[in-house]
Amino acid sequence: MKFPQKRISNGIIHVKLYLPDSCKGYYQGTRFDWAGNMPSLQFKEHEYFGQWFTKYSPEIHDAIMGPVEEFSPLHYLETKPGDSFLKIGVGVLSKPDDKPYTFRRPYLVLNHGKWKVKKQPNQVQFIHELNDKEYSYQYKKTVQLIKGRPEMLIDHNLRNTGNLPIETSVYNHNFFVIDNQPIGPGFLVSFPFNLTGGGRGKGELAEIDGNKIVFLRNLKSDETVMFGALEGFIDNKNDYDIRVENHNTGAGVRITCDQPLVELKFWACSTTLCPEPYIKIKVDPGQEFSWKIVYEFYTLAE
Repeated sequence: MKFPQKRISNGIIHVKLYLPDSCKGYYQGTRFDWAGNMPSLQFKEHEYFGQWFTKYSPEIHDAIMGPVEEFSPLHYLETKPGDSFLKIGVGVLSKPDDKPYTFRRPYLVLNHGKWKVKKQPNQVQFIHELNDKEYSYQYKKTVQLIKGRPEMLIDHNLRNTGNLPIETSVYNHNFFVIDNQPIGPGFLVSFPFNLTGGGRGKGELAEIDGNKIVFLRNLKSDETVMFGALEGFIDNKNDYDIRVENHNTGAGVRITCDQPLVELKFWACSTTLCPEPYIKIKVDPGQEFSWKIVYEFYTLAE
């Protein structure tokens, strides 16, 4: 099946994007922002993204690829069963019962909002407009390949057009599948600060070495690493600076943002590794909030 899609290039980087569509779209889950689903990014014959999962359906919550983002749900705890809550980039969802929110659970979408897509040879702009009884917003997300440079900019703007303040967090899951290599000791993830913390798989599958996350062996298909509360960063945008390198093939990428980290997680399985940096968003009615994430692609010196 051919899904709505767009290819963009600046002559250096070549990207394929799936476009949001509530009927024909590749992704129709209720976890991730529908804008920016990226099954392929190629730079100097290296591939950075791709399918990392085995089962696919449009409604599966994590059947998605690339530098995709998830916003925390708004007003979920206060919402009574049968009423609605909001996920930016998805829509207004129904709360079925009094169980805690979990991204693994599919929720009924009551209001998808309206998506518009503006295309240029080197960029795609996604515009999501949602008007509802409690929350309304205009969310713009532009994926742009910078002219003459091996860089991709993801530019965001959220305008609160409703009557209630919007306060949430958003993180980028960064589903890296670099050159389709199995996740193991050939990969290195580093930060500009020394890490503390850990979680599932620490000491057996992966380890923290100063400012780096290293793998101790290749992960098996049923194994995952989950470091859920990494610390060491300060309230400074300079600490949002992440490098992911595949030393088997020589492909690297640096990720920076103009907002400070508020939380940091790391997840990996045998087919993908995912640094997950969070930022905080607060937008009063009539105001807007903007943030930018830059991906700089490079190759390692031999």
